[in-house]
Amino acid sequence: MAEYDYDLFVVGAGSGGVRAARVASELGARVAIAEMDRMGGTCVNVGCIPKKLFLYGSHYAYDFADARGYGWSTKASFDWATLQANKDREVERLNGIYQGLLERAGVDLLKGQAKLLGPHTIEIDGTERSAERILIATGGRAIVPDIPGSEHALTSNAVFSLEELPSRMMVVGAGYVALELGSVLCALGVDVTLVHRGEEILRGFDRDLRCHLHDELEAKGMRILLETRVEELRKSGSGFEARLHNGRLLETDFPVFAIGREPNTEGLGLDDMGVELGRRGGIVVDDDFTSSVPSICAVGDVTDHIQLTPVAVAEGMHFAHHFYGSGEHRIDYASIPTAVFCQPELATVGLTEAEAWHRCQDVRVYRSVFTPLKLALSERSGHTIVKLVVDASNDRVIGCHMAGHGAAEIIQGLAVAMKAGATKAQFDATIGIHPTSAEEFVTLR
Repeated sequence: MAEYDYDLFVVGAGSGGVRAARVASELGARVAIAEMDRMGGTCVNVGCIPKKLFLYGSHYAYDFADARGYGWSTKASFDWATLQANKDREVERLNGIYQGLLERAGVDLLKGQAKLLGPHTIEIDGTERSAERILIATGGRAIVPDIPGSEHALTSNAVFSLEELPSRMMVVGAGYVALELGSVLCALGVDVTLVHRGEEILRGFDRDLRCHLHDELEAKGMRILLETRVEELRKSGSGFEARLHNGRLLETDFPVFAIGREPNTEGLGLDDMGVELGRRGGIVVDDDFTSSVPSICAVGDVTDHIQLTPVAVAEGMHFAHHFYGSGEHRIDYASIPTAVFCQPELATVGLTEAEAWHRCQDVRVYRSVFTPLKLALSERSGHTIVKLVVDASNDRVIGCHMAGHGAAEIIQGLAVAMKAGATKAQFDATIGIHPTSAEEFVTLR
């Protein structure tokens, strides 16, 4: 008789947890997974997928404007309720797909809140289960500001259940989520004001792209207040009033705070187990995702490392193969491509120019700003920026950056080239596809 009910018990059925559970089970482990909410985690339910669907929907506002220059006469109207309903239907379909993947792999799916009672014991809604190894994959949650009136503050989750478009939106923050949801609602006609305490949007990205994107967002109608803090939020008539640090009052109907996410470890009983947590509450793990308690492991956003869905998936895969498969499956965290799905889209892989100068003795930078051909016959104005950062000592391309239509699709391909060690000379020797924005990367001089 087995010593434990399961070889592996996974807490959290998001991207990393589902991948780890499914692969471990296919490799022969006895696996169970517990989830208290919908399948798929943040990405499927209130993150990547619905956000991208909203982005597609908002794009039509600009596409219809462009269409006139190409001879199309359009009289379009927009219905927010239709977009929400169709988004919900797609999310439900994906919930079912995730559940089906687990069931076909032979994973036991348990619904409910899980709590650790010991290094090998989990309680789910009053029922105890035991496992040789426990994997925490509970992801992260949006941070709520610690200010007077914080009970009125909404997080990005509120956008995905919004019944009617507000007239005025205040979005606090200037990272992925703030810019993505702010630019979506701005395109749909909402008066959007972005409030950020820093000196420029998108901290950590290449400065040329940060400034370029700032200008493009403002040109599309978004109001951006930098070096500004919200110190209080209060109800005011049918809306809300935000008091800023400079004494100014900002009226809004929809106060959304997208000021970051924190590891979702509350209520799991990790402190009682002696699991070491980091400065922000993330589970501290080694290279094989094992915590300070050998039987308790963690992958994904709950480790407070790199908060990207593909990274969580890769970590789940590594975990399963390391403990239940054969051979080593290491993760290369260098040069992970990423995109900000705002309007215009921004994508990047590798080092920023500033990072390159800190790591390399000599750096060459290539940059181009241009009007994409699609806008040649449009009444709209807009620009695309592409940028390459090169290590002058060996001609290696160490950074690729772009803001403009199709940036994510283009940078994904360039990430492969960078991973393979491509040089600037090899970029130059590559024939471009004309006319495209992507060809700019192989014609930079």
